[in-house]
Amino acid sequence: MDLRAIGMGLAFALMWSSAFTSARIIVQDAPPLASLSLRFFLSGLIGVALARAMGQTWRLTRAQWRATLIFGLCQNALYLGLNFVAMQWIEASLASIIASTMPLMVAGAGWLVFKDRLPPLGLLGLGLGILGVCLIMGSRISAGVDLTGLLLCVLGAVALTVATLSVRGASSGGNVMMIVGLQMFVGALILAVVSAVTETHSFTPTLGLGLAFAYTTLVPGLLATFVWFSLVNRIGAVRAATFHFLNPVFGVAIAAALLGERLGWLDVIGVGIVTVGILAVQLSRQPPR
Repeated sequence: MDLRAIGMGLAFALMWSSAFTSARIIVQDAPPLASLSLRFFLSGLIGVALARAMGQTWRLTRAQWRATLIFGLCQNALYLGLNFVAMQWIEASLASIIASTMPLMVAGAGWLVFKDRLPPLGLLGLGLGILGVCLIMGSRISAGVDLTGLLLCVLGAVALTVATLSVRGASSGGNVMMIVGLQMFVGALILAVVSAVTETHSFTPTLGLGLAFAYTTLVPGLLATFVWFSLVNRIGAVRAATFHFLNPVFGVAIAAALLGERLGWLDVIGVGIVTVGILAVQLSRQPPR
């Protein structure tokens, strides 16, 4: 893995983790699904315009279209939609920790469902990840966390797992920025329909809402997705997923710095254990040199 790939991975992890804090700010003053749909629509317009300026085309292969639709549905509409709704009731730090377990879910699904071989280090990582999550969940449930919000975040992590499994088909064959823009439109359309049926469209205009919306549209929404697809193209999905082990730490740190969210000692221990577990799982899945 070269220095450029390491830089891309660190940048992706930081941008991805920051999305939970900006989302928490947005949902305090605006309907979550309508806000997210508008964000996807604007990100899609920018992404497609940039792609056309770069000479890319929307004539994708069948595999690219299929993966783009799945990614737009699972990551944008389901994963982010469920998390935006959940963060009306739970803290950004908890949402980021739950979402960060996605590499563990991918490894677990491969081992249990697809019968993929998982080395002892990977099995140890899965065990550590489960232990860390149980510590965090136990402390939060005993402290009175909203169970509906917690369940929505867990379902979102499952959807993110499916989206991750589809990313290889989306990122091969070029046209990366075009794919990024088009999968944004998929999420925007689905969430617009759901929002029209379920939400009251009123918001409180504040400076914080404006800044958070602009940031989440351009940075986690567009730039982070482009960096992720580019990183997968450069070093492969398995090596790229290694950087997810930084997400629990980054997510908690950003929420604490910007929102003042506090963690108990069980949370801190749990985050550390989950981080080590994710790293162990990803290292165990690295192809031999």
